[in-house]
Amino acid sequence: MLWTIVIGAICGYIASRILGGDGFGIIGNIVVGVLGGMIGSYLSGEFGLGFGSGFLGSLVSGVLGSIIFLVVLEFIKQKSKPSRRR
Repeated sequence: MLWTIVIGAICGYIASRILGGDGFGIIGNIVVGVLGGMIGSYLSGEFGLGFGSGFLGSLVSGVLGSIIFLVVLEFIKQKSKPSRRR
């Protein structure tokens, strides 16, 4: 459990920095990283991608999943904004 939290925080922070953000604070980074890790693990299994085992494999999978998660969140945020027509 503690390992998941630590890797989640690292993955969330790295993903937000790659996408040009400053991070989401420790709790936000953990949430983004853990959810991203779940997404990354699922997608790597579905597509037969092997990132290895251990810390490095978890980190790569988690960062890629976190990036996907953040891009989808940004897309939803943009779509939910009311259009400003005149």
